Amino acid sequence: MESLLFYLIAGALAGILGGLLGIGGGMILVPVLVYTLPAQGAAPEVVMQTALGTSLATITLTAVSSIRAHHQRGSVPWTLVRQMTPGILIGTLLSASLAAQLPGPILRRGFGLFLLFIAVRSLCPPRQIAGRPLPGALALMGAGGIIGLLSGLVGIGGGSLTMPYLYHRGLELRSAIGAAAACGLPIALAGSLGYLLVGRHVAGLAPNSSGFLHWPAIAGMGAATLLCAPYGARLAHRLPERWVRAIFAVFATLIGLRMLWG
Repeated sequence: MESLLFYLIAGALAGILGGLLGIGGGMILVPVLVYTLPAQGAAPEVVMQTALGTSLATITLTAVSSIRAHHQRGSVPWTLVRQMTPGILIGTLLSASLAAQLPGPILRRGFGLFLLFIAVRSLCPPRQIAGRPLPGALALMGAGGIIGLLSGLVGIGGGSLTMPYLYHRGLELRSAIGAAAACGLPIALAGSLGYLLVGRHVAGLAPNSSGFLHWPAIAGMGAATLLCAPYGARLAHRLPERWVRAIFAVFATLIGLRMLWG
């Protein structure tokens, strides 16, 4: 019962952040899972991989809700999303295979360092050059591959990478957030499939798991994200840009430090 409550609260926070920042909420979901999965029977050596896979599976629901909210406001550049998707799918599938070979402590520290990096980037964003043309289809596909690979290794929807990349390349902020939300869906789908397949025959999984996907957590967190993501998307269209960046930086820093030294 206590774990279910944690899952619901984490899902609600992840949904709001997903809609607000164009991220899948993995920076909330992964730490919660790291601390709750051992109590569900997961062996220490598979906790981090299960947290990453379960986070990505939950993000599938977050992304659907967030995409719908941003699409209704006309802020999703679908042509650009389609160009990035092939690379995203390939990179994310590869990330699951790589994560299965890495020790949990390395994945955990990598997650913490990644959050600190994107927090700094959020406070010191790259300059946007007015009128700068967006990259071509091949470059966007390559960028999608790198974003998918990194996102799958840290269990996030990729918004913290997609949004600043597209903004730096000349896309308006709210369109970059909408694109990041849309790109989170192929990342989550490919990541879920990858972690499901590579974890099929691994020992020490928690009960009610399929590979590195823990279904009770997916159900609890997923229900809350579906309800809360639209509220975050509304805030994204009302808050000043500097507020959005500051909120992102604070959350990323606190959780990154906790994963490094918690």
